[in-house]
Amino acid sequence: MECILNIIRTLRMGSCLSGDSRSPQPGSPVGLRKRKGSKKRLGSRNSSFDYKREEQLHRILGRMFLNGSSEIASLFTRQGKKGTNQDAMIVWENFGSRADTVFCGVFDGHGPYGHMVAKKVRDSLPLKLSAHWEVNIKSDEVLPGLSLNSKGSICSEDTSFLSADEEARASIDFGEMGKHPEIFQTLKESLLKAYKFMDRELRMYTNIDCFCSGTTAVTLVKQGQDLIIGYIGDSRAVLGTRDQNNSLTAVQLTVDLKPNLPLEAERIHKCKGRVFALQDEPDVARVWLPNNDSPGLAMSRAFGDFCLKDFGLISVPEICYKCITDKDEFIVLATDGIWDVLSNEEVVDIVGSCPTRSYAARSLVELAVRSWKLKYPTSKVDDCAVVCLFLDSSSNDSTISTAKSKKNVAPEDYFNKKYNSLCPTGFSSSGTVRTSEQVLGEENEEALEANKEEVSDLEETNVEAGKEWSALEGVARVNTLLTLPRYVPPKE
Repeated sequence: MECILNIIRTLRMGSCLSGDSRSPQPGSPVGLRKRKGSKKRLGSRNSSFDYKREEQLHRILGRMFLNGSSEIASLFTRQGKKGTNQDAMIVWENFGSRADTVFCGVFDGHGPYGHMVAKKVRDSLPLKLSAHWEVNIKSDEVLPGLSLNSKGSICSEDTSFLSADEEARASIDFGEMGKHPEIFQTLKESLLKAYKFMDRELRMYTNIDCFCSGTTAVTLVKQGQDLIIGYIGDSRAVLGTRDQNNSLTAVQLTVDLKPNLPLEAERIHKCKGRVFALQDEPDVARVWLPNNDSPGLAMSRAFGDFCLKDFGLISVPEICYKCITDKDEFIVLATDGIWDVLSNEEVVDIVGSCPTRSYAARSLVELAVRSWKLKYPTSKVDDCAVVCLFLDSSSNDSTISTAKSKKNVAPEDYFNKKYNSLCPTGFSSSGTVRTSEQVLGEENEEALEANKEEVSDLEETNVEAGKEWSALEGVARVNTLLTLPRYVPPKE
């Protein structure tokens, strides 16, 4: 009997000990507490992992992502008046453990979680590119006898999933393959794969809701004299170079991938997506779902935005190559907060007017902000991010070599010359990028001279002069519209 009693006591103790380990009843308070606690622990693990990963990245020498400068680059970003700064940027020297290689990029987020998407892409995309680049190099070493056609077939196999637009400039151009060095083909394949897997990771990433949030990207890899650029969305890269007369000129290296481009619109229509502009902003084409007037995305390619990925929006980059010459001086990568108010020539002139490299990016952003207030006084200033990469790295005094054909002009003097001489009624609200002819009026130079440091006074002068500004003027520079007036496009 005593043995039997001992067995019963043991069983009772076992049931008590195992009761906590068993799944509790659905309605029990213990079960609710345990489920809540388990979620918190899981979330904390993910947050802790992300934090440790970011901390390790931020400690890498030569990797810059905050406002600052180095011998070869200048970075600056400023939050606009629309909320959280959704722009991100990066310059990574000695990229991929290569002493002569630099990676640069700017990313313009949009949507509720656009700032998180932009930072995620900023941190993850370079790592994916470096990994795929290393794999492709090793593959080329293992298979040195791989023919040109078979190499092209490998690329086309990777890009076949994306080509609803068979004309996509991202696809391999077999006629041009022989004209570029081997690094271009290797990096082109690596960029296509890196962009593909980056978008796939965002789709599976649980910490960020990318259904109606995304980001643009313009990325650049410079190795020696070789320059390879991959980009999606409407962020832009512009080259500052010397022409035959030794004058500093601008050469646009990328194309703003927006729905108004015929090939982009054709792809979206084939996928049952819709492209049209709102009545209050007829110059801004947007992408819409087939049966809903949302989300109204003002670009045709982006990371994230998975609500539109089945209807023509893609994340496939356009890729281009350039061999740098002695006449090429610098490259400017910037988000649309810059290009909406400044032309390519104005940007190059401003950067070229800076006496030192370290001030170039900040000077450009500051003048763009002032231009926003002048051109769109009723709009909220957009976020701005700029990366200036200087190609003449042999300069010892860190100055921009613009004194070859003209004297250096301080950026503030450049702004005063270009913009403070505007007539109060001389603004034009049409278009997204203004030309230099629109800002060279000098009728009221004396009247505006007294207000050079008081931009708000100049804004009031513009309104009082009788200029009728649309209430949706600022909306024209919002990439995604979450709430908008009901509008039915006209029948074809």
